[in-house]
Amino acid sequence: MDIAYKPRQIETEVQAAWEENHAFKVTEDPDRDKFYCLSMFPYPSGKLHIGHVRNYTIGDVIARYQRLQGKNVLQPMGWDAFGLPAENAAIENRVAPAEWTYRNIDYMRAQLKRLGFAYDWDREIATCKPDYYRWEQWFFTELYKKGLVYKKTAPVNWDPVDQTVLANEQVIDGRGWRSGAAVERKEIPQWFLKITDYSEELLNELDNLPGWPESVRTMQRNWIGRSEGVEIDFPLAGGHDKLAVYTTRPDTLFGVSYMAVAVEHPLAVAAAGDNDVVAAFVHKHRNAGASEALVETMEKEGVPLGIEASHPLTGEALPVWVANFILMGYGTGAVMGVPGHDQRDWEFAKNYGHAVKPVISPADGSELNLDGGAYVEKGVLINSGEFDGLDFEQAFSAITGKLEERGTGERKTNYRLRDWGIARQRYWGCPIPMIADEKGNSAPVAAADLPVVLPEDVEFSGVRSPLDDMDEFLQARHPETGLPGRRETDTFDTFFESSWYFARFCCPDNHEAMLDERADYWLPVDQYVGGIEHAVLHLLYSRFFQKLLRDQNLTNSGEPFRNLLTQGMVVAETFYREARGRKTYYNRNDLEFERDARGRISSARHREDGLPVTIGNMEKMSKSKNNGVDPQDMIDKYGADTVRLFVMFAAPPEQSLEWSDTGIEGAHRFLKRLWKFARDNYRNSPAPGADTYTREQRAARRKIHQTIVKVNDDIGRRYTFNTAIAAVMELLNVLNRMGGQTDNDLAVRREGLEVTVLLLSPIIPHVTDAIWRAMGKETALIDAAWPRADTGALVEDEARLVVQVNGKKRAQIVTTPDASDATIKAAALSDENVQRHIAGKQVKRVIVVPQRLVNIVAG
Repeated sequence: MDIAYKPRQIETEVQAAWEENHAFKVTEDPDRDKFYCLSMFPYPSGKLHIGHVRNYTIGDVIARYQRLQGKNVLQPMGWDAFGLPAENAAIENRVAPAEWTYRNIDYMRAQLKRLGFAYDWDREIATCKPDYYRWEQWFFTELYKKGLVYKKTAPVNWDPVDQTVLANEQVIDGRGWRSGAAVERKEIPQWFLKITDYSEELLNELDNLPGWPESVRTMQRNWIGRSEGVEIDFPLAGGHDKLAVYTTRPDTLFGVSYMAVAVEHPLAVAAAGDNDVVAAFVHKHRNAGASEALVETMEKEGVPLGIEASHPLTGEALPVWVANFILMGYGTGAVMGVPGHDQRDWEFAKNYGHAVKPVISPADGSELNLDGGAYVEKGVLINSGEFDGLDFEQAFSAITGKLEERGTGERKTNYRLRDWGIARQRYWGCPIPMIADEKGNSAPVAAADLPVVLPEDVEFSGVRSPLDDMDEFLQARHPETGLPGRRETDTFDTFFESSWYFARFCCPDNHEAMLDERADYWLPVDQYVGGIEHAVLHLLYSRFFQKLLRDQNLTNSGEPFRNLLTQGMVVAETFYREARGRKTYYNRNDLEFERDARGRISSARHREDGLPVTIGNMEKMSKSKNNGVDPQDMIDKYGADTVRLFVMFAAPPEQSLEWSDTGIEGAHRFLKRLWKFARDNYRNSPAPGADTYTREQRAARRKIHQTIVKVNDDIGRRYTFNTAIAAVMELLNVLNRMGGQTDNDLAVRREGLEVTVLLLSPIIPHVTDAIWRAMGKETALIDAAWPRADTGALVEDEARLVVQVNGKKRAQIVTTPDASDATIKAAALSDENVQRHIAGKQVKRVIVVPQRLVNIVAG
């Protein structure tokens, strides 16, 4: 072995051997347990960031550990390659989105390989390639035939200057990010998938995912939003039929003082045709749009429609208003205004003088005061006629029964979840395989004509999609009539691609089918790793897609991911100067630091001007705060193993990782110590004489095998990789303190080195591989067996027991592990300090807890 630890040389050689031997290529083997480990694939933005490195290192450690358990492990990698950033980059750099994307993929692939991740690169996919999206186009047409796809008008953000649809993140303070024009809300035809048909199954199956974090399951439950309520019909005056509302609080029905509808509601639209005030209000707020988050804080506004509704139980006349805080997409797009017991209704009532009627009183008998806001808790009914005195459950049942008896209401289960709008008015995405005739009648492209290939050699300006000006793309024969037609120019939401990629990894070389029998071998994914920010949309859509695949008889599995690990974000200090209320952020590479005794940054100065820079808080690494760290710089300086070790040691995976320059330097020092210990102990040693081990040697072997037990549990069950690393570091310290040179000393240190290498190999695979080969091992490290603890070595030489007198610690005694209770009691009672505390007292009981304590009861 070389005297010095040379990470670049070691990592280059090890990676070359892996590639030459196809070390991570995997095929199906029914005779072995499989393990499918997958980390959420990246968007090819240009370079990996530390968050990527952490995510993929976690997945790689799990995959390598499972391989050492003898399992058939699949760990693939690919690229979530369509999306808006490529279009933005195309505008900025004057390059086609495809060229920018493929260039980034090449660079990032090299980075991933440099980090030594154990990927089966033969399975690599890019979602922007026709051989991938061909199959999602085919799947879409099959879903269309089954009635799970439909088209309807829906609102979008419209930039009137650029003549294009904007994503929500492209709308800044109500204006287009590029043109600065006031954004309008525009209704255009959109394609939808009926995810609501699966609401109940998506909700119920969450209970069968014990390997998912409860926080993620809760977020999905809330997003699906199942609620039990009542749909109530309020008769309308003036020849109108009725106004239906959905409520989960029928107990508040007697508190209604007005009705309100959304600006898109048919009543509001009809009234706008005859009333200029209503028309102006509808136009203003339809263009502005609204979200559930926004309506909570916005000023509640509305105008009367000049229509009255009748209370279904009292007959009271109720004015109908159009209001900006009612969402057409939830319930019926109308609400019954109960100002006394709904805060939004209360705010609206205060603005426009509607009556605030108290009909729910606190169950504990405390005073009800509605002057400062609504009372929204459940309680006891008051001012509700025959229903006074009922609690919520009783009132729900009784009032609902009365409505059903009169034919003006019925129980109903509602879901917050809405059908998935899958169309995007963007260029860089998978073309939706539909063709419309001159009357707008759409039909799916025949399977034999798929894929509909997205033209990649385009000039992209950001004004209109280039597809709109490409006759060779637009012109096509209608699949049903054979007459001239026009291709759909909308593309799929990029979540469409990422909702099934995990399945395609099972059989990416099948050019005749979307999936084959190999999907049933590998699915579901045994361990999925990714950020908590994907808790709802990506994970929910993936679960939905898996059920669609199952129902299309493409796979047997109904859930895509058996276990889910959501890692925390990576944070780092921010550095800035502030002038005139504006902060300018500086990257740490442009600064010089002074550090305190613990290595923490205490002051910072700019390298060029030498002036001080303020040290800000730890915040998520981002371009806007300029506090990112380029992992490539760290790899070039310290090596991939150092970076991997740091990101696994700095924090448990589910917690935020704080970047630390001294932390990564410490990781590098540890690898140097490991290399030195290996260099001193890698040679074969004489066979140990087990019967002649000294006490120190037995203690060292006990530590070796205790470490095996702990690391096996930390990595295999708990995923507390940081404590596993700490345990191995502690073991290495024990081994380094063994100074003897006897045959047994050498044998114990050699045994400790072998165990250390195996335990750390999932985390730092390059340096451990080099040490393993230097030790003369014939089996490749990646194919070795995980170490098993020797139960005999775990036996303690002595047992230390705490002695308590009347519950208070008074001594500690040392006995042999197999000492009898009588021997232990005698030793405890004879201790000098114990004797002082029982002097003059009668010993009533002596309780022995084996291997732990002795409790003496005296009085």
